[in-house]
Amino acid sequence: MRRLFPVTEVTAPRRPGGAPGGGTDAVAGSGTDREWGLDELAEAYAYPSPSGGAPEPWLRANMVSTLDGAAQHGGRSQPLSHAADMRIFGTLRGLADVVVVGAETVRQEGYRPARAREAFAARREAAGQGPAPAVAVVSASLDLDFSLPLFTSPLVPTLLLTGAAAAPDRVAAAEKAGARVVIAGDGMGVDPARAVRALAGLGHTRLLTEGGPRLLGQLVAADVLDELCLTLAPMLTAGDAQRIAGGPSVAVPKRFELVSLLEEAGFLFSRYRRT
Repeated sequence: MRRLFPVTEVTAPRRPGGAPGGGTDAVAGSGTDREWGLDELAEAYAYPSPSGGAPEPWLRANMVSTLDGAAQHGGRSQPLSHAADMRIFGTLRGLADVVVVGAETVRQEGYRPARAREAFAARREAAGQGPAPAVAVVSASLDLDFSLPLFTSPLVPTLLLTGAAAAPDRVAAAEKAGARVVIAGDGMGVDPARAVRALAGLGHTRLLTEGGPRLLGQLVAADVLDELCLTLAPMLTAGDAQRIAGGPSVAVPKRFELVSLLEEAGFLFSRYRRT
C-alpha cells in the first residue's frame, strides 16, 4: 500500500539520487509499496479529535464501487473487495463505537456480530470503548430473523433503530432475542438525524455506516454524513447494479473534499469529508 494524497516528502516523487522532485524514474506517490501495519491504518483513519467539551457525533460511511459505478455484484458487495479493502474494513470497525447498517444489507450480506480483536484491545480501552462496536440495524418493519447470531450471541447487544409506529409484536420479539430497540422516528420509518442523536445519547459518537445504498441515500439526503471512505475497485461489471447511494436525488449536490488517498493493487482507498 502507498499513500498518493496528501503529498509529503515521503510520498512525493523523487529525483535520481533521492531528492524530492521530478525525474525520469519518478513515480507519483512513490515510496515503499508494502502492507501497512495496524497502527499506520488506525492513524490514517482516525476519527477527529474532540475540540473541547462533550464529543460530537461523527458519521462516516465505508462503501465500495466499481469503475462503472456498481456498488454490488450479484446483490452483494463482497465480490468487489480485496485483501487491503478487508484490512481497512476491519480497521474502520475497530475504531468505531457502533456500525449502522440497513435491514436489507443485514439480510443480503449475512451480517454477524462485530468481534473483539486483540490488536485493537488496548486502543479501544484507551479511548473508553467497549471490546467491540455495537451493530445498529435500521428497520421500519423489524422484519428480521431474530434467531441469527447477530441478535442471539453478540458480544455487545445489537441495537434496532426503528419508528414509534413499529409493530408491537415485532418489538417484543426483538427484545426477547436480546436486542435493544431504539425509537428514532415518529412514524414507521427512521429519521436519520434523530438516529444519530439517539446513538450519541447512548455514548456512541464514533459512527460508521456500511450501507446499503438505500440507507446511505437517506443519510445523504438528511445531511448527516460527515465522511465517506470509498474504495474504488478496478473492475467493470456493466448491468444495472445499484450505486453506493440510492433514493431520491438531493436538491443541491453535497460537496465533499478529498483528505486522503491510498492505493494497493490498483484499488484506490479515498477519504472525503464534508466541506
